Amino acid sequence: MHVSTYTFYPLYIPPLLLLFFFSFIIFVLSLIMMDLINSVLNLFVPPASLITLAFSWPALCFLHACEWLYNTVYGDNMDGKVVIITGASSGIGEQIAYEYALRRACLVLVARREHRLRGIAENARRMGARHVMIVAADVVKEDECRRFVNETINFYGRVDHLVNTVSLGHTFYFEEVTDTSVFPVLLDINFWGNIYPTLVALPYLHRTNGRVIINASVESWLPLPRMSLYAAAKAALVNFYETLRFELRDEVGVTIATHGWIGSEMTSGKFMLEEGAEMQWKEEREMNVIGGPVEEFARLMVAGACRGDAYVKYPSWYDVFLLYRVFAPNVLNWAFRLLIAPQGTKRTSSYVGTGRSLEGRPMLEAPSPRTALLAPYSFSGGGQLS
Repeated sequence: MHVSTYTFYPLYIPPLLLLFFFSFIIFVLSLIMMDLINSVLNLFVPPASLITLAFSWPALCFLHACEWLYNTVYGDNMDGKVVIITGASSGIGEQIAYEYALRRACLVLVARREHRLRGIAENARRMGARHVMIVAADVVKEDECRRFVNETINFYGRVDHLVNTVSLGHTFYFEEVTDTSVFPVLLDINFWGNIYPTLVALPYLHRTNGRVIINASVESWLPLPRMSLYAAAKAALVNFYETLRFELRDEVGVTIATHGWIGSEMTSGKFMLEEGAEMQWKEEREMNVIGGPVEEFARLMVAGACRGDAYVKYPSWYDVFLLYRVFAPNVLNWAFRLLIAPQGTKRTSSYVGTGRSLEGRPMLEAPSPRTALLAPYSFSGGGQLS
């Protein structure tokens, strides 16, 4: 007599139910244990880590000082080395070109404004640069990045340092924007304008054990109002290069430079679109925006890169805000809200892509935050995080 296997199916049900029951119990217990383990770790790990850090801090500072001294004496000698500098037509990029020129490096200056590069190249030659090549290119386009890197390799045969300085700030409230076409422009320049050159240059930097230097900002971890897209792009940039540093290990160095308020062309309230058309916003204000010297930041940036520093911070006292952000975030938020309160005068603004007046709104350009956040120096002209 033929017996179908379906006849025995009911016999499988109790074991399956039992297996499901035990699996469910194990799952619940694992969740409980995981929650218990996390609770224990939350309770003990933070104080234990802080105590360990407190006791090891003097030794860490001593080791860091020894490393700094050694790298200062035996750092990169840039004489005859090849350095690509993007965004070299003004501001930080221009000053970095001059710093490398003083170290007798061979320079490749990249920007869209070729006429500006010619004058900077001539200045760099007079200051000691071995050779200067200028390339008109848009760093937000991958094919143009490949072009200027290939031209560099074809002419010099190597790349030792890639310095990404392109940056674009803004000073408008996110909720006031009516023309979102400015969004991709900001993100392309501040993020992809750094990523594409790095991607293309990395194979050649591996050959020379070279270094990538990035112009970031304290805005990456200390966001301020009216700079939402800028802060987001800078935070993404820093996190990308932090991750890339682990991936590259010691084969290619990564130096992340962050700065506070400095003076640059970017602070004059204008920026260039991809097509080269200049867009500008204006504001009726009662004071000049001030910031730290670009020259000093560029000098520290190049010196740190040649020492092999992982970070260059200018001014370094901004680091104290990290402690407040971790241990007292409410205090930091309250302080900035107080600093950015209206000063009793009405300001009206018209911005790129904004449709409504900002009359009566708190403005970051008000005197209080400038006075509170500036380092003990001034720079006539204008200042903005870049």
